[in-house]
Amino acid sequence: MQTILLHTCCAPCSAAIIEWLINNDIRPVLFYFNPNIFPLEEYEIRKAECNRYAKSQGIEIIDGDYNHNEWLQSIEGLENEPERGTRCLQCFKLRMYATARKAKELGITKFASTLASSRWKNLAQIAEAGHWAASVFEGTSFVEKNWRKEGLSERRKILLTENGFYNQQYCGCEFSVRKNP
Repeated sequence: MQTILLHTCCAPCSAAIIEWLINNDIRPVLFYFNPNIFPLEEYEIRKAECNRYAKSQGIEIIDGDYNHNEWLQSIEGLENEPERGTRCLQCFKLRMYATARKAKELGITKFASTLASSRWKNLAQIAEAGHWAASVFEGTSFVEKNWRKEGLSERRKILLTENGFYNQQYCGCEFSVRKNP
């Protein structure tokens, strides 16, 4: 069975992907690294949901460090960028870099991200960030897949309900919170 390090952003986005990987004879090791999420309480809720689901499936999950201040420094000057703009690309690069580094450290050659399941994300930016990170860490490769297809979006909704997942209403950073008019 092949192993992949799967950067996971939240349980709702991860469940159908995990199921697909297992059904395709790929063993996922989850990597929860999301220093963009704000406030800390939101981060902890999402992390707890990922941990709960991973435990229920008997899947290993690795907790990346939460350093929101470092993340803020990495996107400094991009705070007013629109969603899917340069700020998001920088955020993806930071997270994919950490994922590729962790994959290299663990001796796992392939990595992917559940970010590519969100309709709110730009798939080209995620792919750019993932391939860039893989180029930095020799022996790693980014698995580019549109996790919205092959019935996975529909399966996501079913698993969300079946598992009673907390389903956030924004990407995670304070700049992505949708304000009501």
